[in-house]
Parts: sequence; structure tokens; C-alpha cells
Amino acid sequence: QVQLVESGGGLVHPGGSLRLSCAASGSSFSINAMGWYRQAPGKQRELVAGITSGGVTNYADSVKGRWTISRDDAESTVYLQMNRAKPEDTAIYYCNARITTPQAVGTVCDNYWGQGTQVTVYS
Repeated sequence: QVQLVESGGGLVHPGGSLRLSCAASGSSFSINAMGWYRQAPGKQRELVAGITSGGVTNYADSVKGRWTISRDDAESTVYLQMNRAKPEDTAIYYCNARITTPQAVGTVCDNYWGQGTQVTVYS
């Protein structure tokens, strides 16, 4: 069974930086697209940044130019470098990955989620 474990959340001042990490663990899996989502209190979960297996990235307009998503396939890890943080970035951040695993016959591609990590931007 594959698991995603996030780390790096915490408190940061406006204008500060934080780096989130998400590592996949398990056996016999391959990771396709990966991404970071966030959910603020009273709001729906939204995509913050995504990266394909080929390294193509996309960002929400609200973080474009401030944040960078990257991945290390050797470590099965995706990162989110958050620079110039704003109070409105406060949310729980979730890692997401499309992962292919072998089955008795063939393979299956499923959507996996991390447990979430809190990011709070405060003055």
C-alpha cells in the first residue's frame, strides 16, 4: 500500500518562506502527476500547484511567481517552496499524487492524498 507523508508546515510571518515536502512510500509503485492542494476554513479545497511526470508545472494565479513546485523521482518526493507568504495562504495543505500500482492482472492508477499539514501566516 502506498502512503504520502507530508512535512514542513508551521508558522511563518508575512513575506517569509516555508518549504513543504511530501514523500511517497510503499512498494512497487510509479508516480505520475503530483500536486499540492489547500483548504482554508470555510472554503473548498483548491489546487495550488501541480507537476507532471515530465516536469511540466502549473500554478494557481494566487501563488504564481511566489511559489515553486518540484519533484525528486529518485526520492519519490514532491516539494512546494513557498516564498513571500501572505496571511491568505493560511490553510491546511494536502499533497496529492496519481500513482500506478501493479495488480494480479495489469495495473491500476489511483489518486492518493497525504494527511495534510497546517500552514499559518501571521503577523
